Amino acid sequence: MQLIWLRSDLRVHDNTALVAACERGPALALWLASPGQWKDHDDAPCKVDFWLRNLRELKDALAHYNIPLLVRHAEHWSSAPQVIHEVCREHDVQDVHVNEEYGINEARRDRAVGELLQRHDITLHSHLDQLLFKPGTVLTKSGGYFKVFTQFRKVCYQRLHHALPPLQRLPRKQAKSTIDSDEIPASIKGFAQTPDTLREQWPAGEDHARKRLKNFVDDLMADYPVTRDLPAVDGTSQLSPYLAAGVISVRQCLHAALASNHGEFESGNPGAVSWINELLWREFYKHVLAGYPRVSRHRAFRPATEAVQWRDAPSDLEAWQQGRTGVPIVDAAMRQLLATGWMHNRLRMVVAMFLSKNLLIDWREGERFFMRHLIDGDLAANNGGWQWSASTGTDSVPYFRVFNPVSQSQRFDSKGRFLKHWLPELQDLDERDVHSPGGLFAVKGYPQPIVDLGRSRQRAIEAFRQLPKDSEEVEPDRDY
Repeated sequence: MQLIWLRSDLRVHDNTALVAACERGPALALWLASPGQWKDHDDAPCKVDFWLRNLRELKDALAHYNIPLLVRHAEHWSSAPQVIHEVCREHDVQDVHVNEEYGINEARRDRAVGELLQRHDITLHSHLDQLLFKPGTVLTKSGGYFKVFTQFRKVCYQRLHHALPPLQRLPRKQAKSTIDSDEIPASIKGFAQTPDTLREQWPAGEDHARKRLKNFVDDLMADYPVTRDLPAVDGTSQLSPYLAAGVISVRQCLHAALASNHGEFESGNPGAVSWINELLWREFYKHVLAGYPRVSRHRAFRPATEAVQWRDAPSDLEAWQQGRTGVPIVDAAMRQLLATGWMHNRLRMVVAMFLSKNLLIDWREGERFFMRHLIDGDLAANNGGWQWSASTGTDSVPYFRVFNPVSQSQRFDSKGRFLKHWLPELQDLDERDVHSPGGLFAVKGYPQPIVDLGRSRQRAIEAFRQLPKDSEEVEPDRDY
């Protein structure tokens, strides 16, 4: 008997470990509920609910291939080896198949599982699935992991031109099993109920994910270079929750983009090129996670920036978390996150830079808050994005470049449509004043700005200037 241990790969199509298990013989699937571990990782209730909803869809899909789906409880990953071994003993499993994961805790878990199984003559097979390239195979000329995305992307392009990672075929249908599938829990204790409105925004199932991919490629991708920055427009794929949970694969996304662009990576449809770059950013941060384990421990990628003197400002942090800073684009973005479990990518950069630079609050506070609310919460992407904005990470924005949130708002939401949708108290303001209420006039029910943007920007620059010389060697330039 073969066992496929499902984690962030909740799909039947293009699932490497699932196909490998079915090729070797009769197979069954296993999923572990680990609420204690999820709490330690700050996984959002809406993300856990998304897993459960997708598992219910996956259970039906697996049933078509006569593959039972078992659910077991392992409060923390430290108990995963024993739980998995017990399943193997109960069902006479000879091989366990997993798709690789790359956080430091994930690596330790899989190593412990493999060691215990090996002692009982059971083999753990790890498969590349979550990424296009195995970490450790896309390296600099000196043999190290890349620290700069553009250099990483160049090598990825070369590799993809040479050999495009193929899509996996569907698993082989097996004889009807005598093993019954388990019921998927409706909820997990300790994780709050997800509102129906949020569930409706993020329907479960790979059929929906594949349809969403097709609609994006067919109807939206051509305009992506422009619309991707406009939060009032549905101009992005909004596939990130499905990619994070593995309901759709990066290979499926890449093949779809290339098919619409005559197989071109760097020319042709600018929308396809731009979106493929976003897929490679996702890839890059996963490689960073594997190559520099300190980021899994919430350490700054650039060690010198650990010396930044962050402010201890609980009231400012709370105002940011609640969308009550008095800076409309920041508040609208945070309210979008609280209501939908998702935030537009341009706005993720804006609110991250506002917290880490204008408020000079430790980026880890923001990283943690995002993970506790994002339906697409992913350690590598979330950490990479936050460290980029805070100027502590790989390929990060220079410390002296601080987004002006008002300018960002005027540029990317010029009519104020996004602002007025999430901040109804500003409905009566015109498209000029809606970006920066406060100061000359007040709006009932909306707070005054909690910080002066100009002075706070300078405060952040001075804080970073005091770091050791090797942390930044270029002179400040203008705000942007």
